[in-house]
This record gives sequence, C-alpha cells and structure tokens, in this order.
Amino acid sequence: MMMMARRTMRRMVGATAWPWARATRSLSLSGINDNRIIMSPPLVTLDLPEIWTPPDSHDCNPLPQRNCSNLQTGTVIDGKSIAEEIRSGIDKEVRRMKESIGKVPGLAVILVGERRDSQTYVRNKIKACEEVGIKSIVTEFADGCTEDEVLNALSNYNQDSSINGILVQLPLPQHLDEGKILDAVSLEKDVDGFHPLNIGNLAMRGREPLFIPCTPKGCIELLIRSGVEIMGKNAVVIGRSNIVGLPTSLLLQRHHATVSIVHALTKNPEQITSEADIVIAAAGVANLVRGSWLKPGAVVLDVGTCPVDVSVDPSCEYGYRLMGDVCYEEAMSLASVITPVPGGVGPMTVAMLLSNTLDSAKQAYGFT
Repeated sequence: MMMMARRTMRRMVGATAWPWARATRSLSLSGINDNRIIMSPPLVTLDLPEIWTPPDSHDCNPLPQRNCSNLQTGTVIDGKSIAEEIRSGIDKEVRRMKESIGKVPGLAVILVGERRDSQTYVRNKIKACEEVGIKSIVTEFADGCTEDEVLNALSNYNQDSSINGILVQLPLPQHLDEGKILDAVSLEKDVDGFHPLNIGNLAMRGREPLFIPCTPKGCIELLIRSGVEIMGKNAVVIGRSNIVGLPTSLLLQRHHATVSIVHALTKNPEQITSEADIVIAAAGVANLVRGSWLKPGAVVLDVGTCPVDVSVDPSCEYGYRLMGDVCYEEAMSLASVITPVPGGVGPMTVAMLLSNTLDSAKQAYGFT
C-alpha cells in the first residue's frame, strides 16, 4: 500500500506544473547535477518579472457618497512639514559635530544614465544635503558606461574617509548587474540600507541593521508621528521590490503588524487590500489602487512616484508630473489618513537618507 502511494505521489509530482519546472529542467540540461535530495529549487529560479497590468485609465473621480454617517474626508499627512522638522534636527546635529570635532558628514551619489526622474531625485537629495550642512558629491556616468567604471567609483568612495554614506541611484541600466554593484558598497556606508547584511538583520528578530532602507523607515516614521497604531493591525504592502516593498513588509513585522504582500501575480489583490487597516502602495503603477480596494477608515501611504508625460502642459517644469499608485480622489472619501503625491512619502525618504548619513558619520567619528 505504501509503495503504491509513493508511486502515485511521484506521478503527481511529475505532472504538476510548478512555476519552476522549466527552470529546473534547463538547469539540468546545462550540465548541473540533477541528483537532488531536496526537491525545492534554487530560489533565483523562482524569480519572475514583476509586470503589473496598468488600469484602463489614469483618470480618477471622487466616489459617490455612501450611506455611512461616519464617512468623512481623510486626514492628509503633510510629509513635507514632518520632513522639514526632522531636517531641522539634523541641521543642528551637523552644526554641533562641526563645532566639536571639525568634521561634517559626507554623502557620495552615483547616477548612471539620463532618466529624468532619477535626475530630479538626485537633485533634490543634493539640495537637501546642502541645506543641513552635509557635504555631497555626485559622480555621473552615461547610459553605456561599463560595470567596472561604476565599481571603481564605488571602491574610491569606500576608501575615502570623508565619505560616510554612498548612494547608488536606482534603477540602473539593464546591462549593469544591480546586485553586484550594491554589494560593492561598504556595509558601514550603506546609508540606503540595501546591503544583504542590513536586510538580513532587518528580517531577524533580535538583530539591528546598521541602516534601515530610507523609504520604509520614512513610512514608519509617518505612521508613528501621525498617531497610527501599528501593533496587531492588518497591513498590506503592494509591491515587493528590494528597495521598498520587501523591506517595508519586514519593518512592519518588526513593529508587530500582521503583513500581507500583494504583487503582480497575486490573484485577488483588490479583495486582500480591501481587508487591510494599513495600506502601503509601492507598485510604481499610476492609479493602480482604486477606491474599491480600500475599506472605510484605512490608513493609506502612497509610495508610488510615477512620472506621467505631460509635455504639452506648460505648468509642468520638467515635462512630466508625478502620480501615485493610489487614485487619490477616490481614496480621500474612504481613508482615515492618507499621503499625497508629491509631498507625502517622498520628502520623508530624503530626510531618512540625511538621518542615516548623519548616523554613519557619528559611528565613523565616534561622535555622540
């Protein structure tokens, strides 16, 4: 009887269309020993492109009033003013450091290519550094630069004692190995918090990463400063990028939320999201999250910054405007708390970068 069950199980395994089946076969064909004891495949063979289906229209409309006596317009979190408050504190600390030991924090930024949104983000970060007294330097490379050129620049910054933080502006052109480049950043200068050891320590209870990724850190800071309770709440993170979605979900767990992740292959994203007390949207798809995705009273943080081409609009200085993942007009009538785009999470991301750079300098110089 047991032998029959085993044969049946083997037939079932062979017939099951697991997502990694083709990848496993290709590994076997490429000469890798296929005498596996454990059937679970290498994790990288499971990775699939994160391709979202955009909504049919970017247009948003306020939802019709529902028969709910307690339904009201959500409180808008002013991320810009909160970030300014944090930056003011950083400015005072930088001044104190300069007066005490004659040093200031230093941030190096590497920018590859000519993406307009990336150029805008870097420009904002450099301006923010200047405003709080942090020294900054930018190294720019053309789209067609080699990987070695970028790695050599990183190596120089790693060895430069006046540089306390290194930031590689993402995304990188596809011909560059993003993982290899990010891994080359010195752990002690990884103020973006993307180094595998920082992410690993973020994931593990009882461990403290040197740096928490800036956008997730900014999201939690917004929730705390807005009086939003995290412990025990159902939270949904939309998107699972290594930059935002993944570390945000890990950080929410460290704050004792019950976390679900919605991604491009999730079968029922609307239903899952509509049950959440806290929604953090980080898919990078303009107006993906409609009013029907949200339950009344949900807290909504919109991380999405989608540059939408509006070159025909003379009021847009750079020929595009930023839109969030959340259909703001629809969400406003449902959410209890919500962040706008721009002016919500974005300024907090920059403030957390400055904070991490200051912390790195304090560690390097033994300044308390």
